[in-house]
Amino acid sequence: MCEEVHCEFQDAGEQYAMLQTQFANNAKYGSQIMMKEIEVFIAVVTAGNFSAAARQLDVAVSSVTRRIDTLEADLGVTLFRRGSRRVVLTDAGMMFVETAHNLVAELVSVRELLTNHATEPGGTLTLTAPAAFGRRHVAPAVQTFLEKYPQMEVDLHLSDRVVDLAVDRVDLAVRIGRLADSDLVASKLAPLRRVICASPAYLQKMGFPVAPKDLVRHECLTVTSKPTPLGWWTFTGSNRGAPLPIKGRLRSDDTEVLLQAALDGCGIVHLATWMVGDALRAGSLVRLLQSYEESKDATAGPSIYVVRLPGRSHAQRARLFLNHLLEHVGKLPYWDRGLDAP
Repeated sequence: MCEEVHCEFQDAGEQYAMLQTQFANNAKYGSQIMMKEIEVFIAVVTAGNFSAAARQLDVAVSSVTRRIDTLEADLGVTLFRRGSRRVVLTDAGMMFVETAHNLVAELVSVRELLTNHATEPGGTLTLTAPAAFGRRHVAPAVQTFLEKYPQMEVDLHLSDRVVDLAVDRVDLAVRIGRLADSDLVASKLAPLRRVICASPAYLQKMGFPVAPKDLVRHECLTVTSKPTPLGWWTFTGSNRGAPLPIKGRLRSDDTEVLLQAALDGCGIVHLATWMVGDALRAGSLVRLLQSYEESKDATAGPSIYVVRLPGRSHAQRARLFLNHLLEHVGKLPYWDRGLDAP
């Protein structure tokens, strides 16, 4: 009869501790990665039983049984409870499933790396990024990446929609702000810094604010959002955490519109340095209330991240572009350079 694989939930704490200890400390496993046994384990779980896995792998059932025996002996735990009519996945087996899939995916990445070491990297990489940031900072990095790797292709999608990487089959995504808890692998690209600024023409006409409370008497160009994003207009000192009743006649859900309005002398904006850095260095905008700005500590506050799904077959291509983007931006992001000089 066909043996079915079932999941059996018991007291998992002791089994999990045993599996973790054996997996980390077993000298044989550490020196001899049992990838064939792990692939057979995945085949049994996927196919549903030993017989179907054997047919899928085109080997004898006894070969599958022997591989599973070897893996269980090496790990020091029981992965399946075997009966005459069915095969049951133990708690330890359930816990090992994700690890097994990740190990196989990492092996694929290593093989890609070794292949790419001998041959030119190639293939298609799919990226997404917020529209404004993508146009300014990701697209130029993509261009130099393609110059560096002529066999690579990139599908770049710019949108402020937060995409589902699995559903949309995306290899890498740029996210700005605070990351929600998820299974995504995140790499920090840069801290997110926001500054208050206005054009010289506006300041000449309306005067300089010397404290955050002075902003209530100015035209403030604000982002249309309900509610206003937490921390959008926050300051150090007595005003931290206390929202100011700032207002202005122009509001927009497009920060590029607000930036252009500020350049045209329409009011004061609070925007990220990746948007206004060039204008500040050129003198088209003047930085205000610098002593009241949010922390410059790169480890604090919201940041700019690049995220990916773990265990994807394109992981090596993703790492290749991630490293290129990190080098392109720099440890001190190029858009922040010179902004804090005396």
